[in-house]
Amino acid sequence: MHDFAIIGAGIAGASLAAELAAGGADVLILEAEDRPGYHATGRSAAFWEECYGGPEIVPLTLSSGPYLRDGGFLAPRGALYIARNADEPALDAFMERFGPTGVTIERIDTAGLRQRLPGLQTDWSGAVWEPACADIEVAALHAHYLALGRRNGVQLQQRARLASALQRDGAWELATERGEQFRARTLVNAAGAWADEVARIAGVRPLGITPLRRTVVQLRIDPPIQSDLPLVLDIGGGFYFKPESGRLWLSLNDETPSEPCDAAPEELDVAEAIDRFERAVDWKVVAVERKWAGLRSFAPDRCPVYGADPQCAGFAWFAGQGGYGIQTSPAAARLASQLLLGNERDDMTRGLDASLYDPARFD
Repeated sequence: MHDFAIIGAGIAGASLAAELAAGGADVLILEAEDRPGYHATGRSAAFWEECYGGPEIVPLTLSSGPYLRDGGFLAPRGALYIARNADEPALDAFMERFGPTGVTIERIDTAGLRQRLPGLQTDWSGAVWEPACADIEVAALHAHYLALGRRNGVQLQQRARLASALQRDGAWELATERGEQFRARTLVNAAGAWADEVARIAGVRPLGITPLRRTVVQLRIDPPIQSDLPLVLDIGGGFYFKPESGRLWLSLNDETPSEPCDAAPEELDVAEAIDRFERAVDWKVVAVERKWAGLRSFAPDRCPVYGADPQCAGFAWFAGQGGYGIQTSPAAARLASQLLLGNERDDMTRGLDASLYDPARFD
């Protein structure tokens, strides 16, 4: 009998399992795929950006920063939110929205923008500069949590897609599609895009967690990309791009509703991303070298869902983390483990408002 059975071994399941096991719990992870992190975790654009996800997510991001820096998982990058002439008011609104949250941001003028981003087209005139933005070593962070869990006794079962979950006599009787049987006192839903499906299997009310497709392409450009360029984001939400290993990673910043699946990019989205990119800078696209898509999963209010289900004792949620589950994973997993184990807050989580993420808010 396990204390916790976690469904999903992406960054969500791996980080939570490591934290629960560090607190003395006996933890099982059931992962549907051949390897952990095959879906959203393995397809991330890999940055830690303080404003990403909105003011409700900022506390999780800032609380996670020291853990990520001390662990060597961050490399300085910086971020620019850029605006066309007509979009300058959006920069003011951005400053007003995020200024009180504790993030480090500043307005810069046209000269400062062009110094940081050579080749920008003339109709882009202003920006917000965020110096703390960094690249994340996603694979290393994910491996760190898997290894930490393994050292503390976490049992990981791969190719173990959940087929049934029946609660009987205070425990969950779990069966996989291959016929394996497991028992656990608490079932934790960390299944990402499949979170609502897992809830249905367990007979729990789904929360309306919706998978949204996000497209990324890897480009070779002329002139070659400068390795020290910042992450660049359109303040209007039309695109973002960043250097990566001598190439450029570009996203349309799309959010197309999707069924839970092995997501693939649409050619129209790839073409639209390149068109928007070429309207922003005078760099030439020489080749599209790679393209991929991942699913980002959101609850109806776009805040993540952490903690016990209010209607089903023994069922808990760790899902709906959108595209910021990696950059918030240290604080999110620590907070969720404290909630599930009944432990007191520590320095990482003391400033977090757990009610923002409580599943009971949907009652």
